[in-house]
Amino acid sequence: MRTNLIAATACAALMWAGGCGPTYYKVTDPTTGKAYYTTDLKKHEHGSVTLQDSKSGSEVSLQNVEVKKINKEEYDVGRYSQPAAPAKAPETTPFK
Repeated sequence: MRTNLIAATACAALMWAGGCGPTYYKVTDPTTGKAYYTTDLKKHEHGSVTLQDSKSGSEVSLQNVEVKKINKEEYDVGRYSQPAAPAKAPETTPFK
């Protein structure tokens, strides 16, 4: 009986400890393609969200976003990566 109680207590402690870490999110604005990485996400009515951007530290409010839960490794890679350079527009000249 005592062994079962100890096993149940240990199992409950492991389940509790496993669920205490932060949840990581990648939030993408489909109109601009910009990705935000955060652990602080607040969903509002009508699909808008407010988040604390981990790259800039700024509070950002967005409409119509794509939210994806990610693991810590993806969060760290996205958080510390440099944004992609915009594609260079072809040069147009009136003379050829």
